Parts: sequence; structure tokens; C-alpha cells
Amino acid sequence: MKLNKISAMFSGTKYKANNLTLFGAALTAMLTMPAYAAEEEVEPNTDDIEVIAVKGIFGSLKAANLHKRTDSRIVDAIVAEDIGKLPDDNIAEALQRITGVSIESDFGVGESVTIRGVTENLILLNGRSTAGPGRSGISLDDFPSSFLKTVEVIKSPTPEMIEGALGGTVNMQTVRPLELSEPLVAITLDGEYADKTENIAPKFTAAMGDNWDLGSAGTFGAALNFSYIDREIRRDEFFNKVTLEDNIDLDGDGVVDVSNGPNGKYIRTTENTVEQKTEQRERTAYGISLQWEPEDTDANIYLDMNATSLDGGQAAYSILDVGGSVVPRSDSYYDGNGQIRNYDLEGVFVIPKTWSDFTTSESFSHALGGEWNINDNIEISAEYSLSKSEDRQTASEFNLRPIERTDPTLDLVTHKTTSTTIGGDGIPSHVYADTELLTNPDNLVFREFYHKTLDTENEEQAFRFDFKIHDIGVDFISAVKAGIRITDRDYTANRFDLKPNGNTLKDAYKKATDSNGLYSPTWIDNPIISDSFTTVNLNNSFNQTGIAGQNDLLNYHVYDAERLKDADATYLLVQQMLQNTSYAMNGSLADNMVEDNGAYKVINEKTRAIYAQFHLDFEDLTAVIGGRYVETDLESSVVDSVDSDGNKVLTTGKNDYADFLPSLNVTYNLADDSLLRFAAAKVMRRADFDELSPALSIDNSLVTGTQGSYQLEPYRVTQYDLSFEHYLSEGGLVSAAIFYKDVGSFTQTDSSCLADSDTVNGQNTTQWNNICLLDTAGVSQGNIVNATEAQGLAYVEAEKAAGRTGIVIDTDVNGGSGEVTGLELAYQQQFTFLPGLWSGFGVNTNYTYADSSQPDGNPLLGISNHTANGQVYWENDDFQFRLAYNWRDRYLHEQTVKRVQTVGALGYNVFNQNDPTADNYDPTVGNSYREARGQFDFSASWDINDHFTVVANAVNLTGEPIEYTTELGSTWNYSEADRRYTVGVRAKF
Repeated sequence: MKLNKISAMFSGTKYKANNLTLFGAALTAMLTMPAYAAEEEVEPNTDDIEVIAVKGIFGSLKAANLHKRTDSRIVDAIVAEDIGKLPDDNIAEALQRITGVSIESDFGVGESVTIRGVTENLILLNGRSTAGPGRSGISLDDFPSSFLKTVEVIKSPTPEMIEGALGGTVNMQTVRPLELSEPLVAITLDGEYADKTENIAPKFTAAMGDNWDLGSAGTFGAALNFSYIDREIRRDEFFNKVTLEDNIDLDGDGVVDVSNGPNGKYIRTTENTVEQKTEQRERTAYGISLQWEPEDTDANIYLDMNATSLDGGQAAYSILDVGGSVVPRSDSYYDGNGQIRNYDLEGVFVIPKTWSDFTTSESFSHALGGEWNINDNIEISAEYSLSKSEDRQTASEFNLRPIERTDPTLDLVTHKTTSTTIGGDGIPSHVYADTELLTNPDNLVFREFYHKTLDTENEEQAFRFDFKIHDIGVDFISAVKAGIRITDRDYTANRFDLKPNGNTLKDAYKKATDSNGLYSPTWIDNPIISDSFTTVNLNNSFNQTGIAGQNDLLNYHVYDAERLKDADATYLLVQQMLQNTSYAMNGSLADNMVEDNGAYKVINEKTRAIYAQFHLDFEDLTAVIGGRYVETDLESSVVDSVDSDGNKVLTTGKNDYADFLPSLNVTYNLADDSLLRFAAAKVMRRADFDELSPALSIDNSLVTGTQGSYQLEPYRVTQYDLSFEHYLSEGGLVSAAIFYKDVGSFTQTDSSCLADSDTVNGQNTTQWNNICLLDTAGVSQGNIVNATEAQGLAYVEAEKAAGRTGIVIDTDVNGGSGEVTGLELAYQQQFTFLPGLWSGFGVNTNYTYADSSQPDGNPLLGISNHTANGQVYWENDDFQFRLAYNWRDRYLHEQTVKRVQTVGALGYNVFNQNDPTADNYDPTVGNSYREARGQFDFSASWDINDHFTVVANAVNLTGEPIEYTTELGSTWNYSEADRRYTVGVRAKF
């Protein structure tokens, strides 16, 4: 039998193995079988089948390589080392060990993957779509790894696969009850320690399953999974605003010193900011799978139900200093990038903020389906699935303002000081001349309490029907498969803001007046709120990055973030503070929440897909060729008006389009242990829901916002792959692949300046140099104009009063194309040929090179030129030890970042990246890069006996921070999160 006929045996239900061990983690493979002609109908000889009972690291890698070897597509996989035990506790963190895969993390926890440099991927569960807030599906942090037997990363699609992945498809596979050969119970109890919060999180998982022979009533099976974790984690960030300024005289000799910066300018950093956020994340998940198989019919019916709930909250602080003029010191100098080091900023003031921004979610993915082998030649299957995600983002802020205390308050004087910045290794030193700038209640007043909720709901119903014919009477066609899939998706989003008396509480210190019309600010030692304040000075701030010296931004007196989590209680305090002012509020918090009709979104999307694929067999060469035709009908609605009864009157835009997606996967058997593969395909990805709605999403400061368009065409990519795989004895692998992606329908961001009458009274001018200026009051314009340093805050305030300030709106539009070219190399082997203890050593390494470009000359987002992963492990019957390292090169993380939006390679210090014909055009302004970074992870386990195992894991063992830089290489953001250590015990029976 040719190797690629092995995969056909395991892809159909008629050759199901009866002795699969493990909770879905066992794979079977036929390693040697006598050759036979393509048209012969041969039952597998079980004497020649090797059953791999997956156990341990080597067993997992061996089974994953077998999965790769027998698949007709270009695919990589992770197989559970044991019942419910992926190599890492987090799915994304496990996937980063795969060739061509990198991950994005949130608070140091992996949540999404980049495949071959592309972030627009698809997360499936047992081959069906999952629901999350966006297109990709559920966050990989929200689905428990303990539920899975295998995770596939499919890089070359076939027509039967759901469309929507540009880089690749992640298919998470759970166990089916009838795969179990015996009753099973597995329980894990872990404690996870996070070193920044110094918190120990309980982690509990349980899995159980069995099947029963009911005689003439058939066979029934059931499997149940449950998972719970309640973790507390923290992220520390330091960042600033970067601008380019004309070179200045540093040494006071009357001669302007040359900085070597671009265009005669030096790099200046201001608006130094520290943000420290602690999140409590409580996740509960369950999975239920029921399956029934009749006694006398080769068929089965299944019901899969999976649900995840995420609850918790965030406690965050932000300390920002604003303004100031550069004053050189005797030790000031320009560094190699042209950035000024060691200088004073005269006239800065500091804004402390307590905030919370957390999203709770409820999601599920349910499916009812059946499979029936009508005879030895015909198979059919059908499935109805329902997936839904409900998310609520709750954001609150309690902001202060540095105002000098006077009694009575006849004038509002901003308390300013001088800051001294001294560079060095890690976070720069920042020392204020006023040592009590952030702790003295005589200088801090209540500015604003802000509260909003954003609810999104994403539901998809899908039905699919597939049939497969093994023999159509043509020798070289081993099977034909075809089917349909119909979906109906509804997406809604609505936002509510705290607006008592129709307005926000912004700038209450200068707008809330007493009965005499005088200012009525509330200093933070007011008895109403003084007990709600706390002094924050964490002893492990930036202990990974390091601090160059004293940093006064890390010691501050603020409203307690734990109290802000209770928004209702905070509202009552603010109500008391303002009760005798013009900002007096009546009713509860809920009574004063006002819906923002401008942010209301309703999207309905219907798709119809039909596909056909042919499985070809020419002895040493096999192929899957075919195409998928899919139609998309989109309706996107926003609020046009509100009628006299308070009902929304919607206006709807429509966009219909169709795509034909051909694909080819060819495998050639060079030898018994070597394969050559070629694949080509067209793939598409629809724009995300936020991008498809013309509803406006504007920040609280009325400075920036985003807006979508229902007319956006999907991403369309043509891709080619060529790979070589050589399988070593005892399950090892050496492989190489080259790939190319031609990205059409590329989207780019256009920025415009929106005229909005609310800016006159509601716009925050603290960061005045981010505000766009209008040529004519009340008239929006396409170009972005910001005030110069010489004009300053006073000029912006005057323009605002005249109605000539706007809101910078970013909109995604179609335009141009891009491409990605890359190379992948991999090597895996356990050194079983070595004597004694040395035979337990093994390695698993891979390397990816990727090069990309988009129409404006920038690389594509998220693509590192070089990515490498390596694992070294040792194991025997009782012990396992694994040290893993992943590293990726510098890459473009984000474009049009506000804090660096005027910094570009050409040094114009003007934000103009949209219009190539305009003066000072520079497509690199606003680029933010994530610098190269590597991370060590460690795991170990000890099998006490057949039933109990002690496990231990460490994530980010050496505590590596993340650093972001501008187009010119200057660092503007440092970020670091917890190292996490886990110890626990697993039991299985």
C-alpha cells in the first residue's frame, strides 16, 4: 500500500479502530502493508497496524508527525501527551512550537496565533466555526487545552474546509465517546503562581467518559469535560510621546548642535506615562459529547456542546505627565539615533487616572450531526451547528487634575513643576522638582468619573451536508467528495455612556459651580472620598526591564482601583460630591446611562457555499483537487434617526459578492520515508464586523475614533506551497518548505478630520498636539492638520472655542496589494540510538524566514523576518523534563500609532501617510515595531504510579519584557507581565 492511502483509511468512518486508547489522544498508523491496485477494495490487516498509545513528549511528537505524514494537506499538529494534557497549558502557547507559528499575548498569556506572518486566521472546533467578538472565533486563552486530543494547523486548504483563513486554519479536535475502549476519569488540580501579583490561582480540570453496549439498541457513549481557573495577573507599561524637533544648542555655546537625526531634527520624548494594570480572570468551561451508533447500520449520531464563561475585573492606574519645554543640562547629549538624553522639561503637570476596562463573555458552540456509510462505496454526513458569543465591555475612569488649592477658589491654577529625565539601562529615571507632586492633596482635585458599557452579540447558525463516493469507475480517482454549507450570522453592538443631565462629567472641577457661580472643585482629602484613596508604590515594578534610577511616576496617591470595580458605589460617592453644584445628579447610575445611537451596529451576513473535490491516485503521486464557490450577502445597519416613540429608525447598506476558491494539494512519494508536496489555493477573508459598520466609535476624549464601511471587499489571497518531508526512524522528522502569498484587496487606513459640535464643550485638550484642526468650523476635511509647538495649547483652546477642532477618524479602505514569501525548516528526533540515560534525550527545532511588503513599501503587520523555536527534552518511564525557547525578530506591530504618529524615516514631523502627492508624504510615520524577543519555558512531570502524576511548569522563565520602537529605532514603550509558575497533580483512572 502506498503511504498516502493510509490517510484515506483514517479519514473515513468505515475503517475506525476499535482499540484507541487515551481520551482521544491515541493515533493509529499502518507502517507497512502489501501494495495493491487502486481499484481493489482491501480491508486493513490489523496485524500490520501499529497502535501508538500516546504518552510523554516523544509519543506526542511521534503521533504529530504521523498525523502530518498521512494527511493530504500541508499540516502540522500537536497531539496530547496524555489524557487531556497538551504540551502547554495554553493552546496558543502550545502552538508556538509549530513551524511558522508565532503568538500574540495579553498580560503575558497567549491568546491568538500568527501563521506564516498572517494574523487573519480561523479557529475551528471539530471542523466547525466558533464564536468570539470577531471573525477569527474564540480566543485561544478562553478554550481549555485539557478538552483537546489534537490541534491541527492547516496551511494548505482543501475545498471542503470553511473559508476565512489567510494564514492558516487552527482546528481543535475533542474526543468522541465511541473512541474510548474503556471507562475513563481524569482530574487535574494545579496552583499557578504569578510573580507580579504574587497570587496563586487555582486551576481545576476534570474529564470522564464511557460507552455502553445496549445490544439491539446499539452503542451509546458520553464524555464530559469541565475546567475552572481563577487567576490574577498584572502588566506594567512605560511609554511616552515621540516627536521630531529642530536641532538645538545643547552646550550653550550659541551654536546649534547636530543630532544626526533625519532632516535636521532630533528625537524628543514627552508625555511620560506609567500604566499598571491588574486583571482578575475567572474562566469556567464545560464540554459534553454524546454519541450513538445503531447495531446493524454503519452510522452514528452525535451531539457536541461546549461553553465558556469569562468573568472578572480590572484594576488599573495611569500616571501621565504633560507639557513642558526642553531645557538642556550640562550632561545632555544626542545618542546614535539622534535622540536627546539627560534633559529637563520645565512646566510639566501630571494627570493621575484610576481605571478599569474589562470584557466579560459567554460563548458556546453546539452541534448536532450524523454520519452514515450507506454501503462500502458511499458516505454521507450532515450537521447543524449554533455558535454564539455575548460580550460586555465595562470601562470606568476616576480622573484627577493638578490644581493648586485656594479658598475660596476664584481661579484655577494648574500645578506645574520641572522634571529631570536621565537615561540608562531600562526605564529612564524621572525626578520631579516637587517631590510631593503625586501625593500632596493640596494639588489634586477630582476631574471626572466616566463609565460606559459596550455590548456585542455574535451568533452564527450553520448547516452543512457532505457526501463521498469512493469508486466512480475511474481508476485514478480514488474518491469524490462534495457538499454544501449555509450560514446565517447576526452581529449587534450597542453602547451606553454615563451622561447625567445629558452631559458627561468631564472637567467637573472647572464646570461644576456652586450656588454663587463659583468654582467648586473637590480636593482628594475631602471626607466624602478621602477613605477611598490609596498610595501605590509596588515593590516589583519593571523588575524585568530595570529602572535607570529614581522614578517618581511609580509612587502615587490615587482613587483605589478595587473600589472602582464597583461602579455603582463610585457613582454614589461622586453624586455626594456634586450634590450642591450645577453638576448635581439624580437617580442611580443605571438611570443616567444614555445609549449612544451613533455607535449602534446591526450586521446580518448570509453565506452559501458549494464545493467538490477529487481524490486522485497515481500510485506514487496522490492529489486532492477541486474548488469551493461561496456567495456572501451582507446588510449593515446604523441608526438614521429616533422617532417620537423612542424607536430607532435604521438605514441599511448592502454588499453582495461571490468568490470561487480553487485548490490543489499534491503529494509525491519520493521514497518510503520521503514526501514532496505542492499546494496552490485561492483563499478569502471577510472584513471584521467593526470594519463593516459605518457607525462611529469615538474615544472619551473626543480626539480620535474609527469608522467602518459595508462596501469593504474581503481580503483575497493566492498562495503557493512546496515542501519536502523526510521521516526518520523512530518517529523523527526533517522538513523544509517554501511558501508565497499574493495578497489582493489589501486594506489600508485613511484618516480624516471629523467636524462634531460636541468638541466645543466636550473635547479634552490635554494632549493638544493630537487634535486635528479644521479649516472651516462645522466642515469635515480629509487632511490632518495639527498645531505646531510654537502655537501650543492656547492656540488649540481658541480654535476649539471657535468650533475649528475635529476628531481624527481612521477608516479602513480597500487598495493595493501585498505579498509574503517565506521558508520553513524543521528537525525533530529522539536519540533512542544512544546508550542508557542518553537515549531519553530529544530535540524539536524549527526556523521560519518571511519577507513581506505592502503597496506603500512598509512590511505587512505582524511578520518577522526570522522566527525560531527549539525544545530540548529528556524523559524515561517516570520522569519528563522539557526546556523550550521561542524567538522572533523585530516586526511592524502597528501603524498610525498616536504616540509616534509624526515620526518617520524622512523626518518631516508631520502626519501624512495617506496622500503620496502631498508635501511631506512619508508612509512610515506612525509605525511602531516590536523588537526582537526570546522566551524560555520549562516543564517537568513525575509519574508516581499508573494513576498519579506530579506536574510543574514555568512560563517566561527568565522574565523577558517587550520593547516597542519607532521607525527611527528609538524606544517608546516598555511592557512586561508576570512570570507564571504552576505545580499540580494529575490523576487518571
